[in-house]
Amino acid sequence: MRRKGWSRVQVAFGVLGPVAAWDGAGGAIALKGPRHRAVLARLIVARRRVVPVTRLAEDLWTDPPEGAVGSVRTFVAALRRALEPQRPPRTPARLLVTEGPGYALRAEPGAVDAWRFEQAVAAAATLPPKDALARLEEALGWWRGPAYAEFTEETWARAERSRLGELRLHAVERQAEARLALGLAAEAVPDLDAHVAEHPWREDAWRQLALALYRTGRQGDALAVLRRARTLLIEQLGVDPGPGLRRLEADILQHAGHLDPAFGPRDPAGRVWEQAAAAYDRTVAAGARARLESTVGLLRNLAVTGGGGLEAARRHRVAAITAAEELGDPELTARVIGAYDVPAIWTRVDDPQQAASVVAAAERTLLALPPGVHEAARARLLATIALESRGTRSVRGPQAARQAEEIARRLDDPALLAFALNGVFMQTFHRAGLARRRDTIGAELVALSVRHGLATYEVLGHLIRLQARSALADFPEADGHAAAADHLAERHELPLVGVFTQWYRALRLAATRQVPAAPAAPAAEVEVAYQDAAARLDGAGMPGLERGLLPLALLCLRLLHGLPVQADERTDWGPYEPWAGPLMLLARGRRSAAAAALRRLPDPPRDLLFEALWCLAARAAIAVGDLETMERAHAELTPAAAELAGAGSGLLTLGPVSEHLSELATALQHRV
Repeated sequence: MRRKGWSRVQVAFGVLGPVAAWDGAGGAIALKGPRHRAVLARLIVARRRVVPVTRLAEDLWTDPPEGAVGSVRTFVAALRRALEPQRPPRTPARLLVTEGPGYALRAEPGAVDAWRFEQAVAAAATLPPKDALARLEEALGWWRGPAYAEFTEETWARAERSRLGELRLHAVERQAEARLALGLAAEAVPDLDAHVAEHPWREDAWRQLALALYRTGRQGDALAVLRRARTLLIEQLGVDPGPGLRRLEADILQHAGHLDPAFGPRDPAGRVWEQAAAAYDRTVAAGARARLESTVGLLRNLAVTGGGGLEAARRHRVAAITAAEELGDPELTARVIGAYDVPAIWTRVDDPQQAASVVAAAERTLLALPPGVHEAARARLLATIALESRGTRSVRGPQAARQAEEIARRLDDPALLAFALNGVFMQTFHRAGLARRRDTIGAELVALSVRHGLATYEVLGHLIRLQARSALADFPEADGHAAAADHLAERHELPLVGVFTQWYRALRLAATRQVPAAPAAPAAEVEVAYQDAAARLDGAGMPGLERGLLPLALLCLRLLHGLPVQADERTDWGPYEPWAGPLMLLARGRRSAAAAALRRLPDPPRDLLFEALWCLAARAAIAVGDLETMERAHAELTPAAAELAGAGSGLLTLGPVSEHLSELATALQHRV
């Protein structure tokens, strides 16, 4: 029987329960013994990335026996025969492939039930309640037991099992939310009752259960549930119920009107949206200029939803600017350009060509505006120029940032100042060692945002401080900013924030060797954390961050731990190839080619990875005795002597810059 939703998938895999595989007709594929299944499960955890054969051996055996690598290859061969039975002999496998030092499972994006489950839950968050409920009910039906059920004790499966389990709990609660929004409170009660019994720490589930009982006329039971929640939270976790549960109890006792499903705040959003959109279409003429400004407001909100929303927002933003310019109204164009004040934390733009076109439009509009008026609009155009020219060597960017900040402070406009400070932050990479300056900007953004309710800029301020405190090796402080950013992201539905905080936590593990009294995390554990963080980038809509970042982080990790560099010619280093390339050539014994590459080496982009890339260049230069590159690296890195190389990115590190400077100084002294 063909499994629902997999009609176009040739081989499907299941890990939401015991590990399983099905052929294109839905028939079960025999996976042989437990170690065969373990190899398949380990490759699924890797999410299409290569797992070295030696790593597979280490994961399959606590103490790999002699011949373990050969056994792994035997298991892989058997799996290939099972998964691709029609493949002619001696032809390359297309599903379980050999690549470099290991293997990868190149499963289709919809071929693994866990991956499909993630996609379904994310999609449900954007749908009206009726459609969301259908999507969630189908997705929850894919679970056949605990994720990776037969591998509960395996270290390599632990993080993925935990993540999927948490996502399932979230989906159950979102399913209940949709039922409540649709007036199906009675249907929500049984599942919620079982849910809180198994997971008594889920306060939102207790709230949903009490509300569902109240809406079915069971006020006494609703209050009893809240009392039960209070007792369990206090006795098992030692915490008092949060304000949401306390407020619901008071509202139930007072029969608050907003608890009525007709006035409930959760689903009616769908109805309100549809009615308001219809009224807007009826009332505002199709060619009205107000539509352009309204469109940009929608795009700004769409951009922070991540993934396809961010990509769509960028695409439609340029179309809106073009349309505004065609109308020949510079004031309207200024508002359309300046209204897109989406906070930005990464210093490399996702689409350089598009960014350049936005900068050009902003410059044209500045020239077209009447002099001496529209100061706020001018500041927004200048802040836009500062943001969109980040990562370039343009002298205009820093000028625009200073001018935008000056106008915003003079006008005493908090939202405008927050936008301008984002531009200032993006232009504080003209030299190394500016972490303290960026920390000051982040602190002002947090304080300003808290005073004036600017939630997205409050998140930005915490992320900036997370980066800066990491550069200064102040990880307890950085931890606090990561937690604050996550809390705000959950409250305001900002999914992209988790991409950066998860990468930070991988960096935190990598950097424990630099933290006094902290136990050093094994490199293998950190590598898994980086791979999990990289998985969050899939579909996040941030190509300027994604390409080449994982191999760069793993290279830095190996160098930090003194491990041999793994040189795979097929690795996609993305924009980081010029600085990683010489080390790869050295690892392959091509010293003269590495020296030639260093002679062509450009200065790294002046961004969050500036110091890290110079440190990579410095290591290669020392290895080949390249005096000129060593001198350049020493001069550029000296201002950052008190920082951790690369940690200011919040993503990776090569350890203290001072150590790299010391090695450079020694090498230079020997060359004199």
